[in-house]
Amino acid sequence: MPAVLEAALLVARSFGSYIEGVAVRPAAATYVTVEPVSGLAISSAFQGDTAGQIRGQFEAFMQGHGVPQATGEEPAVLSYAWPRSGPVEDTFIGSHGRSFDLIVLGRPGPNPENPRVPPLEAALFESGRPVLLVPDKAPSTLGRNVLIAWNGSTEQAHTNAYVMPLLRRAEQVTLLTVEGSTTPGPSCEEAARHLRRNGIKSSALTVKPDDREIGQIILDHAASLGCDLLVKSAYTQSRLRQMIFGGTTRYVLENATLPVFMAH
Repeated sequence: MPAVLEAALLVARSFGSYIEGVAVRPAAATYVTVEPVSGLAISSAFQGDTAGQIRGQFEAFMQGHGVPQATGEEPAVLSYAWPRSGPVEDTFIGSHGRSFDLIVLGRPGPNPENPRVPPLEAALFESGRPVLLVPDKAPSTLGRNVLIAWNGSTEQAHTNAYVMPLLRRAEQVTLLTVEGSTTPGPSCEEAARHLRRNGIKSSALTVKPDDREIGQIILDHAASLGCDLLVKSAYTQSRLRQMIFGGTTRYVLENATLPVFMAH
C-alpha cells in the first residue's frame, strides 16, 4: 500500500487531482464457489476494524505529505477523501471507477502477499478507465522516461490515448515492438509519428525475438533505458488463453518492477 500511495500522489501532484481511497474485499460467494477450503481463512480478512486501519494509513499518508482533505467539488485542486466507512467488494471498482480518470492498484502476482487479480480485472473490463499498477517498491519519479510496448492492437491504441496527458509531460518516450508479437495494425514508427504530431518527443525501436519471453524482452528494455513507466495494453489475447498458455500481459503482471499503465 505505501508504494501505491506514493505513485498515486506523484500523478496527483502533476495534475492537481482529487484522490479517493477505498478498502476492497473479496465477495464471500467468490470463495464459496472457487476456494471452499480456504474460504474461512479468507473471509476473516476484514474481521474487526481492518478497513478502519487501512483508512487510517491512507489518511495519515495524505496528511503527512501535506495533501488537504477535500471540502467540495472545486476543479483542479490537490485533495483527498475516504467517503466510505466500510470495505466494498471487487466489482465496486468496475462501476465506481467510471467517474474517475485513473485507478491505482498494487501489482498482482503469484505469491500470497501480492495483491489479488479480481480488483484489477474489474477495473480493466468494467470501468472503461485506465489502471496504474504499482510494484511493491515506491517509485521516485513516474512518467519522465516512458516505454510503450507497441503491438499494433486496438487495445494498445486505446491505452495510448488514455496516457497522452502523461506523455506530454515526459522527457523521453520510446515505442518498442518485438517482431512477431504484433497484430495487424500501424507499425511502431507510424505510432511514434502520431505522438510526434501531438508534440511528444518519441522514437521507435523494433527488436527481434530471442529465447526470452516477449514480456521479459519488454521489461529488460525498460530497465536498460532507465524507464520509470511502462505503457501496455492488457489482454490482447483472451484471458482464458493467457491463463492456460501464458502471455505477455500475464508475464508483466507477475514480474514488472516499475509502474505499468494499462487499459483494455
